[in-house]
Amino acid sequence: MSSVPFIFASENIFIKADNMIATGNFNDAITVLATVKSPKKGGSKDNFIKSRIKMAKLLFAMKNYKKAKIYCDEVLKLDPDNKNAKEFLISFERHSTPKFILFLKDSLRFLPALLKGALMTLSLVIITMIISPFGGLFIAIGRITKIQPLSGICWLIIWFFRGTPLLLQLFFIYYGLPSLGITLSPLSAALIGLCINYSAYLAEIIRGGIESIDSGQMEAAKALGMTYSKAMIRVIIPQTYKRLIPPIGNEFIALIKDTALVSTIAMVELMRSADQIFNTYFNVNVLILAAVIYLLFTTFFTFMFETIERHVGVYEQR
Repeated sequence: MSSVPFIFASENIFIKADNMIATGNFNDAITVLATVKSPKKGGSKDNFIKSRIKMAKLLFAMKNYKKAKIYCDEVLKLDPDNKNAKEFLISFERHSTPKFILFLKDSLRFLPALLKGALMTLSLVIITMIISPFGGLFIAIGRITKIQPLSGICWLIIWFFRGTPLLLQLFFIYYGLPSLGITLSPLSAALIGLCINYSAYLAEIIRGGIESIDSGQMEAAKALGMTYSKAMIRVIIPQTYKRLIPPIGNEFIALIKDTALVSTIAMVELMRSADQIFNTYFNVNVLILAAVIYLLFTTFFTFMFETIERHVGVYEQR
């Protein structure tokens, strides 16, 4: 029976402390909670643990991490497996550590997984950069040819793939084609979607570049005995290089960011890696690291295309 008054006394202490917390009197609440004494040998430790966890929460809110850690240590002495106390200790350590040190630690922890995803992103970009210009060139030539059925088909390709979202195209290729009996791996679906989409965009850029060349160039080439195809390869297309590099470079810079869309079809590239880590740890530093990697990629390719532009246009420089 002697324990009953003690239980009621403890409950009154918690009620009193809660009322003080509700009015913002954190220091007074901590003083009241501190009156809950350490349990005697064989006695119940629940109220003591409850009071110390509450005190640790209040001190954490007041950013007094050192004192809060002391109360968590008291809890762990009585209950080494106490989950709340362990989680608080991790939080205290992070909040008491300088932010740049935390960022360095997070970088070492997250970068291996992010770099693995970045490698896949880079692979998608490079393969698309190799294939789509050729696809765009063939579609552009077909678009301006006088063979009406071929020109109509090329116009239809450009119209459809420029007029619908890339995300929708990826969804159809990966999730829709299996209903037609065609099942593709995430990598195959991603490459097909990216290559066709960017071929359609590049086709219009290349067509504009070709049509910007004076028609007299083609007439002069034909007067020298060249066929249409030879004139295009040897005379017309080489003159478009300088004009095409800036818009094509812009498209490929956009491609680096558009690769993030393939994460929706189960491709584990940079964006999906960052998303998985963030959903596990809820740590914003992983998003900062992913942004830095994307910026490094875009910066590298920007300088690369600027260098190519200077090189192919050296004869025009004054």
